[in-house]
Amino acid sequence: MFMSRWLAVCGLLLAPSVASAAEKFNVLFIVSDDLTNNTLGCYGSKVSKSPNIDKLAAKGVKFDRAYCQFPLCNPSRASFLTGLRPDTTKVLENVTQFRKNVPNAQSVGQTFQKGGYVVCRVGKLYHYGVPGQIGTDGLDDKPSWQKTINPRGRDKDDEDKDLIFTLTPNAKGSHRFGGSLSWHASEGADEEQTDGKIADEVVKLLEANKDKPFFLGCGFFRPHTPYVAPQKYFDMYPPDKLELPTVSAGHRAAGPAPAFGSSKPEQDKMTDDLRLKALQAYYASTTFMDAQVGRVLDALDRLKLADKTIVVFISDHGYHLGEHGLWQKMSLFENSCRVPLVIYDPRSKGNGKASPRTVELVDLHATLAELAGLSVPDGRDATVPACEGKSLKPLLDDPTAKWDKPALTQVTRGGAKDAFLGYTVRNERYRYTEWDGGKRGVQLFDYETDPGELKNLAADPAHAETVKQMRALLPKK
Repeated sequence: MFMSRWLAVCGLLLAPSVASAAEKFNVLFIVSDDLTNNTLGCYGSKVSKSPNIDKLAAKGVKFDRAYCQFPLCNPSRASFLTGLRPDTTKVLENVTQFRKNVPNAQSVGQTFQKGGYVVCRVGKLYHYGVPGQIGTDGLDDKPSWQKTINPRGRDKDDEDKDLIFTLTPNAKGSHRFGGSLSWHASEGADEEQTDGKIADEVVKLLEANKDKPFFLGCGFFRPHTPYVAPQKYFDMYPPDKLELPTVSAGHRAAGPAPAFGSSKPEQDKMTDDLRLKALQAYYASTTFMDAQVGRVLDALDRLKLADKTIVVFISDHGYHLGEHGLWQKMSLFENSCRVPLVIYDPRSKGNGKASPRTVELVDLHATLAELAGLSVPDGRDATVPACEGKSLKPLLDDPTAKWDKPALTQVTRGGAKDAFLGYTVRNERYRYTEWDGGKRGVQLFDYETDPGELKNLAADPAHAETVKQMRALLPKK
């Protein structure tokens, strides 16, 4: 009897610890803009410096095969912030706000608001025209947030002063700086830049909400063109120490033509000197952005929030830096479709490991909801589109767990009168792509033997069965 009473008292003494374990975990959701895996140390770069993202990757689960659903800002962001695929949102360009097509969609921000969280964002989460809409709401979604902040830094002043070099000086609007390669080594400190101001505001929100459960979206603009960063970051990357990707003669001519449809005339005419300067500027912008990530993560530690905050770091899509003779995005090659994805949940058993499984950004809504003990739309309410992603929690507990879900990415080609789609599906070994349902080209790449995607195996009889299996994974149209 004495022992029973003693255990009961111990149980009461332990109750606060049990209750604290059941507390809501915060979410810090960090999004970079137009970032390729190839300029992060944690993904194998031997040149680019990204110590803060690398540190987070070493602490959490790094996904080596993560893919966007559309390699363009607005469609991708509308997809991963709702958990709906582009074919559901019908957002396939940079001008349509997703609620025009799916007014009753439940975003991840709304899911967390329903769960009792303080939900805020700073900077670019939904699409902004960059740099034209920096400092505005862009195509933001008001129901997703309780508070929004749109910083504007000296990079916008440099733009207004005509200090930014661009390949398209005579273009109008967003095409002058944001639609083509542009760059500037700026004077002044990090905190004067828009991304520096974003970091400042995120830290203030962390301080103000440290005693409440929060979902905080932190959206950096770099390294999106124009590649603007303080001079010290440019100094880290002397152009004569950098190397350009090599592209074999006849590579583009081998087609299919839509695979290279994202190329731009002014980029095709660049000299190697200009290409190296563009590469320098991109690396500089990436390292500058990484420094702002570090400031935010340092604040988490200082405020003793790190042990109860889930941190996600992603880019909205990948990016070309001369691979295949292409720059920027909008291709269905690996450089454009693949994204960095790191998730740190202090409770995850897989922390410190990398996952080789094929995952998608559309999975993030379901993942974060499950980690927070919340539910996503499941279709039982016919007025609200069901979340189309799959929770990655099993891979956070065991990064090599069995997982057979492929990744699907799509893109548009052609003009208003001749528009068509390309779809690509990726598993752990192959990528299979069809342009216009296969009528305008088919591609198959084997990453075990051809990581550079230089040999199209689609017409090889030895791979007929692989083509059949991969084609079956594409959406039925």
